[in-house]
Amino acid sequence: MDRLEDHSILILGYGREGRSTHRYLVRKGSRARIGVADRSSAMDVVAPATIHVGDHYLDHLEDYDVIVRSPGVPHRLPDLVAATQRGQRITTHLNLFFAECPGVTVGVTGTKGKSTTSALIAHIAKAAYRDVRLVGNIGHPALDSLEGSDKETLFVVELSSQQLVDLSHSPHIAVVLALVPEHLDFHGTFDDYVAAKTNIVLYQTTGDVVVFNPEHETAERIASHSKARRRIFSVAARSDAVCSLKGDSLLLRRGESLIDLVKRDELPLLGPGNLENVMAAATVAVELSVPVGDIQQRIRSFHPLDHRLELVGQVRGIRFYNDSLATVPQATIHALQALGPDVATLIAGGYDRGLDYSELGRYVAETRVRTLILFPSTGARISDEVVKAAGDHPPAAHFVASMEEAVRLAIDVTAPGKICLLSPASASFGMFRDYEDRGEQFRSGVRRYSEEHRCLP
Repeated sequence: MDRLEDHSILILGYGREGRSTHRYLVRKGSRARIGVADRSSAMDVVAPATIHVGDHYLDHLEDYDVIVRSPGVPHRLPDLVAATQRGQRITTHLNLFFAECPGVTVGVTGTKGKSTTSALIAHIAKAAYRDVRLVGNIGHPALDSLEGSDKETLFVVELSSQQLVDLSHSPHIAVVLALVPEHLDFHGTFDDYVAAKTNIVLYQTTGDVVVFNPEHETAERIASHSKARRRIFSVAARSDAVCSLKGDSLLLRRGESLIDLVKRDELPLLGPGNLENVMAAATVAVELSVPVGDIQQRIRSFHPLDHRLELVGQVRGIRFYNDSLATVPQATIHALQALGPDVATLIAGGYDRGLDYSELGRYVAETRVRTLILFPSTGARISDEVVKAAGDHPPAAHFVASMEEAVRLAIDVTAPGKICLLSPASASFGMFRDYEDRGEQFRSGVRRYSEEHRCLP
């Protein structure tokens, strides 16, 4: 913080992290001249600042010594590149956090499962640590969490690729989950996306730890850049895995002993992706010296997060599952695997980020899904891939323009006793504010029809 005291600071992007950065600078008593720049003029500014908004919000970047980039602002923005060339310092909310953080940090990244794994690690750690704080991409800005913390505080930090792309710090324990192409509209290529994720381990030391599943080639490649000790988990029965799977049992290795941790049917989370999330969290818990009994109890008592394979209600005997956070095809495949052959209707589609839907098309064609309800613009691409894979007997495809229409149609076409799954395989932008808004509209629609048909949710 002292290094910024004598500099003028521009907060570029005024979302959650931007506002949190502003609050932090004010709370620390910064004497710096502070500016705020955002394309939107509808900002709730938390303290006095020079405001730059609208189409010309970037015009005054060169008036500031330090620019704090928010995650939604592309790091390759020509104006930021020019600022760097002029010698201005570009930093981020999380760079400030890691520089100031007094406690132990566990960072979690991957394409899907980051939020669930982070929340589960925090839930387990609370059995052994007096002060556990869950922050980062999960929605709690990291700088807001620093007040009152000390060296005994455990911070669990969910890290997105946009947050990692120019991070110059790494957590003490880094968790690298499986990666598939996502956010290519931001990064450009999958290699650039992976390079951003690699920052989670790039600054680790020999005293740190990296946790990953070596069966995922990209996670293994990222881990190879770390100087830290390697701690692996695996769905195979590997002798070098801290947590592994044998039959229906999750096993935990403590020294030379293998401990039966939990049975698969005891897990509160559905699907193969969540199985790996639990194994990753258990591996971290061992590293944090949480007693085995506490790990077992905490896994069993964990509640799934919103918008992640969430049963939201029933109408006419149809079960409706909300998996709005499934923004890539592989997440939708995991959801279909988790719920099994009862899924008769799939609601999918959304904002097009150029992802490949061929694997999803092949998988859907092999399931018992009978109806596709599809949003623009990826809905047409998903339908094309399913038709290509299914041949002469593809599922019926319906294209809709609202969530209300999608839910109403799902009730009409889905047989009682079957499942309607919202798992979009696409981003939410355009029709919805974000994945939460999309999931809330689905949930509200189902509940409204539940009340009309007098069915218990």
